[in-house]
Amino acid sequence: MKRDDSLWKAILEDIFDDFLRFFFENADELFDFERPFEFLDKELEQLFPTNPDDFSPKYVDKLVKVFTKEGSEQWILVHIEVQGSSDATFEHRMFQYFYRIYDKYQRPVTAFAILTDRNKGFKPSHFQQTYLGTRLRYDFNVYKVLHQREDLLLKSENPFAMVVLTALVALKKGKITEDELFSNQLALAKSLLERQFSKDKIRALMNFLKLYVRFGEVGKNHKFEEEIALLANKTKKTMGIEEFVLERERRIGEKKGIEKGIEKGIEAKSIAFAQALLAETDFDDAKIASLTGLSLEAVQKLRASQK
Repeated sequence: MKRDDSLWKAILEDIFDDFLRFFFENADELFDFERPFEFLDKELEQLFPTNPDDFSPKYVDKLVKVFTKEGSEQWILVHIEVQGSSDATFEHRMFQYFYRIYDKYQRPVTAFAILTDRNKGFKPSHFQQTYLGTRLRYDFNVYKVLHQREDLLLKSENPFAMVVLTALVALKKGKITEDELFSNQLALAKSLLERQFSKDKIRALMNFLKLYVRFGEVGKNHKFEEEIALLANKTKKTMGIEEFVLERERRIGEKKGIEKGIEKGIEAKSIAFAQALLAETDFDDAKIASLTGLSLEAVQKLRASQK
């Protein structure tokens, strides 16, 4: 799984309540937020098993069980797909997900396609088939990141707006200079730290911002982390052990010459970060994988090697 895929999966779990409130104005009337969400990733994998030898694209998909206020045992399923490239078969795949999910659970399903690609013309919205008098149409919710207005998102008090803004900044990579990209990312970080979000949500959103928007120059990634540390101290925001470990491991990495080669340096830094989290936190392997961008298997091997 690519780094940005794992980050989307993690952030959707971290602020899923905000995701619902972002898309449904009456979310607090519809959903019972006092009951925990159930993320059915394993169940979704069973419905759509993947071949370990298959090199076809993997997709970011989430299936979440959400209780409603209609009754004590009334619940629905929320299906989310994050799509980062144009795909002529996307509508059909969304329909496949729907009928397999509905066949298994026999519960109402609401589906969202979060499109993070750069193609302005790619905006699938429904699957349709007509044959000899039989007609079928499946519509799903579509949210195209590229078409969103930054000024309106910045005015939003919903944490999920910061996720969309991060994705918008990432889409600018290659279209503006590295210095301009750095300024955009830093401005977004400042805006995030000024928000009245909980510390846990600020930490989750900041991790998403730092790891989702990556610079071609490794030195700029390090500089950004240093700027964030300064901003956090000025605003007296406790950012948690992830930031502390990142900064410490960066300094160790510099002494060891990790910055030789961009990709090699990033990989080594991710491994060092994972090793520190394994030693100093009680995070499970999936959480560490989402924070570092490493595969779950790689984290499990690192844990085994530390025993």
